[in-house]
Amino acid sequence: MKNLPCERLICYGHSNVRALHRSTFEITKEESLTSSGTCIIAIQADKGICELDSKFRTALASDSALLVTTLTAGTESCTIKARGSSRLILNHPTDLVWRRSSYIDSRTIAIHADNTAETLPRNLVAALVKEEKMTVDMKIFTIPEEERSSVPQIQAFFHNFV
Repeated sequence: MKNLPCERLICYGHSNVRALHRSTFEITKEESLTSSGTCIIAIQADKGICELDSKFRTALASDSALLVTTLTAGTESCTIKARGSSRLILNHPTDLVWRRSSYIDSRTIAIHADNTAETLPRNLVAALVKEEKMTVDMKIFTIPEEERSSVPQIQAFFHNFV
């Protein structure tokens, strides 16, 4: 696999983080969070999708892109693997949404994610409820055509959960 551009976001947890959504998780630039936002895990992000580096967005907007995201809050961390897509829009000013499904809108940063708000480690969620600062490190890898058949088919695996 070829390693492509990286991005880092800084954001913060909130006392209303619930992390209960079954098919997505979201990070937003918004300043506050109500208890009804079950997919939102962090607020006050320093970037929205449209502010990510253009080379990063171009690399992500490929059907061969694999996005590896590491969330770190306090001493807790979690790594999520998801797919890019040539259908990604990547122009939302405030939100970034990782989706288990293949649904895409302007807020979608990746699809076929192997974690959702509901499945994130509860120790990480507890740190976010305490309003910890979180770093979001994102790396894109390109899966060469000849190696794609050896990569687990994330879409097929998660199809039953959508």
